[in-house]
Formats: sequence, structure tokens, C-alpha cells
Amino acid sequence: MAKATTWSKPVSKALRADGVQVKDLNTAATPGFKGDKKAGEKYLEERRAVLSDLQEKLYANGRSGDTRNVLLVLQGMDTAGKGGIVRHVIGSVDPQGVDHAAFGVPTAEEKKHHFLWRIRKQLPKGGQIGVFDRSHYEDVLVVRVHDLVPPEVWGKRYDEINKFERKLADEGTTIVKVAMFVSLDEQKKRLAQRLERADKYWKFNPADIDERAYWPAYQEAYQAVLDRTNTDYAPWFVLPCDSKWYARLAVTELLIDALQGLKLDWPPADFDIEEQKRRLARA
Repeated sequence: MAKATTWSKPVSKALRADGVQVKDLNTAATPGFKGDKKAGEKYLEERRAVLSDLQEKLYANGRSGDTRNVLLVLQGMDTAGKGGIVRHVIGSVDPQGVDHAAFGVPTAEEKKHHFLWRIRKQLPKGGQIGVFDRSHYEDVLVVRVHDLVPPEVWGKRYDEINKFERKLADEGTTIVKVAMFVSLDEQKKRLAQRLERADKYWKFNPADIDERAYWPAYQEAYQAVLDRTNTDYAPWFVLPCDSKWYARLAVTELLIDALQGLKLDWPPADFDIEEQKRRLARA
């Protein structure tokens, strides 16, 4: 299946956050993709292989001293599918080349430090794809919605985040930020499924039901994030996630775009190839 017949426009354009209004978002949409679920799942398998090859190149270059890396930020409400992205997209690449970090409620130690302290500790190294399951944006989302710190504190953090991400980009990190959204109806359905399956109980948190009452406040908080931290060096992509297959395919495409943008080639040998061939023949 040729890519030209699958996408009506590049995913990076179809999902770019410019001008998006969270309250008006159609979470069941599949922006830019022209096929159905069956076509999407088939195409995902093809693109996972492409992603794997590109990631191997990134990792190989990192082993040879290249300090460039990719940071995938997954930010979304409960049940948006962050774990599925990690399992079905990131799971297709060599785990040696992945740095994964999940950010929950800050620990007592983390609360003693600046909000970016724990984030800096988890940044990917050269040659790595870093994955943030939730991120530094918790500190302008959850803390805002639940009034955990005063507005004069979290209000300054948007500029701090922009400066932080600008520095990362300048130092060779390609940042891919994905804001993941499901409808309240779809979220309710997914939470109900967790309560019906013993193998999903561990994923259920009673507090997830309480958070549903705050969705209007979260919409406002996410809108502020998109309006104030969507930059050319660290753009936001707004991802409708009611269709899990589409969300996984779209993130795969975003990572492929990011890696292709690095224009990687295989690192050259740092030894005499012919000499090593002769040595091997004599061994």
C-alpha cells in the first residue's frame, strides 16, 4: 500500500495544534487518514517496520557519539491510550534504544525541588527515543485544575517550559508533543471495561471517576497549554483517540517524520574493514 493513497495530508500537518479549540474537538475523527480500521491496522504493521529501521539508525549513531535524540511526550486524560502507544508503537523498536519514564504524583523528594528537576533526570541520551508518559505539563494541568499551587506559581511555568524545551531543541533533541483526547463517553466505556476484566483491575483507579467531573476545567487547562507552549521547536500535535488504531498509527507516523528529519545514515566503520576480513579468514 503506497503512502500517497493512505494519507490525504502528512500527519504532522493534519494534527498540528495551530488554532485547535479543545472544546470543539471531534475525538472520533481520523484526521488525514483515508482508510478504515482494517486498512489502518494493516498499514500500521508496515510502518512499524519502517520505524524500527530508523530507530536502529538513531541508536547506531548514538553508539558512535551522536548526541541527537528524540523525545516523545504523551499527555492525556486517563484511558486516552498512552500505555497502548508505548506497547504497540514503541514496542516495535529495539528496547536498548528507548528511555521510558512515567510521571505520576511527585514524591516527597521531588516536591522539594523545582518542578523540572525530576524531568531533567529522565531526559533521553544521544541515540535514544525518550518517551514521557505524562510529563512536565502535569504542573500546568493537574495543579491548575485542582488548585494545588497558587496561580502566580503555575502561571509562570508556561514560559519556563518554553525556555526548557528551547534549550533541549538547541542541544539536539527533536521534541514530539502529543496531546491525547477521548470523549467522556469513550472514557466511560473504557473504565467500565476495566471493571469487567480481572486482568485490567490493576489499571483502574477509583479517582479516575472523580476526575470526570473536572473535564470542563481540564479543557480550559489544555487549551492554555496549546495556546502558550505550541512552538516551532516543540510543536503540539492534537490527537483524537476514540479510535485506538488511528492513535497508534498517527504516533508511528509522527515518530517516522521526526527520525527522517534527522537525515541519518549508518555510521562509518572506525576500523580497517579489509584488515578485519583478513583476520577473520585466518581465525
